[in-house]
Formats: sequence, C-alpha cells, structure tokens
Amino acid sequence: MLLHGLVTNEKLRWDLVVFYLRYDLIVGAVGWTLALTVAAMLIGITLAVLTAVMRQSENPILRGVAYAYVWFFRGTPIYTQLVFWGLLPALYTHLSLGVPFGPELLVFETRTVFTGAVCAIVGLGLNEGAYLSEIVRSGLNSVDPGQREAASALGMSNQQILRRVVMPQAMRVIVPPTGNETISMLKTTSLVTAVPVSLELTFVASQEGSRLFQPIPLLIVASLWYLLITTVLMVGQHYLERYYGRGFSSDSAQPNRPRRGMSRRQQAILAAGTTKDDPMIEYTP
Repeated sequence: MLLHGLVTNEKLRWDLVVFYLRYDLIVGAVGWTLALTVAAMLIGITLAVLTAVMRQSENPILRGVAYAYVWFFRGTPIYTQLVFWGLLPALYTHLSLGVPFGPELLVFETRTVFTGAVCAIVGLGLNEGAYLSEIVRSGLNSVDPGQREAASALGMSNQQILRRVVMPQAMRVIVPPTGNETISMLKTTSLVTAVPVSLELTFVASQEGSRLFQPIPLLIVASLWYLLITTVLMVGQHYLERYYGRGFSSDSAQPNRPRRGMSRRQQAILAAGTTKDDPMIEYTP
C-alpha cells in the first residue's frame, strides 16, 4: 500500500522530479556540494593528522595547542562557527600581516579574500579536523608499540616510522569512521547558508521549490542526489577498507582455514598440519 501510494500520489509530482533531476541548476548545485565536501575533507584530514601527531608529542606546548584546538571546535556548534566565519568581513574589515605589535607588511580587505565559498570551506574544514583528529589518534594508538621499536632498531627515523610502519597499519582503523565523516560532511554542507553560500544543493532545491510552489518534489530531487552520492562514497569506502585490511582478515584467527589463492598442495598442508619436512612457506629463487 505504501509503495502504491508513493507511485500514484499526484501531489508528489514524479514528472517534475524526473525533469529536475537533470536540470542544469540542480546539477550545478550538486557540483558545488561535492566541491565543498572534498575541499573541507582535505583540510580536515590534513589538520587531523597534524593534530594527532602533536597530541602524541613529548612537547607539552604542542600537546596543549592540539588539545585546545580539538576542545574548542568540538565544543561549539558547527552552525555557530559558520555564522562567525560569515560575519568575519563585518567584524574585521581589514586584515594585515606583519610583526606583532610592530609594522604591518601587508594589508588587504577581508571580503576580497574571505568570500562566502572560502569561509564555508575553512569553517567546515576546521570543524571536521577536530573530529577526525580523534579518529586518527585512535588509529595511531592501535598500532603495537613493538612495531615502532622494531622499525627504530632498523635505523628508521621518526618520520619514516610514521609514514612506512605506523600509518599503513593505522589506516585499517581510520578508514571506516573517516568514511562515515565524509558522508556526514556531504550533508553538513547544507548549513553553509549561514555564511552565506547560496549554491549548495539543499538551498537551491528549496529555493526552486518555493518558486514553483512545489517544495516536496524538489526536496525529493535533492534526497535522490544525496542518496546517489552517498552510495558511491560507501562503495569507495568498502574498497578502501579491503585494501588497508589486507593481512588482517578473519582468516588470521583460523590458521587451518584455506585462504584465497592457495594451491591444492598448500591447502592439504593446512588440513594435515605442518611438519619439518614439508613446511608451509617455501622459498623459490
């Protein structure tokens, strides 16, 4: 009955939905929404990695700065932050670069640099970085300390250990919640009207629906586009999880279970158990 009602209800105007799914104004708004999402996530991921490493530093100043950043941006609503970013040109008409309490080397109008789109990207990215920082930190902490010690014994520097040993293993823990945050960011972009930015998908669909006095069909259009993009992101997340989860599958908990890619001989060895005369691992020059 519910499906029949969705199909036959004339107030839903499915003909209008089909038309506006490919309407240039809506497709352009989808592009803007994707651009906001990608740009904000790039800023957020960069800040998250930097902040997570600072949180693990032995320097108390670095730890304090990182903690203050996470505390502030997680403790205040994203909408409030975006409102303040939107009011930045009104609060500070001019910004300058120079020596603190000294001469100004460069002065420029705030509104010429911090446009609506820039304020939206910076606001979203700074907020997202605080949340992703905790995700990255938990991923780094999930790596066995013995891995770092072994890499250090091989003569690796701290940067090499982080890049070649810790991060590849931490990604197994980082990717799933980061995928969730990306999907959440896609929908959080609907709040950038506070900056204001009027090119985002939800805002454009709402405005067009109000103009036509058909808000429901246009909201359905926006929802279908969100569902499509979310589906693509979920598929990408699935393959990233498989890529970074190599070697950590459930098979590792069942040592006598045949694995994909094994020959029949290797499977037979697994079933019978290993012996000194017939080892599982063979070296072929």
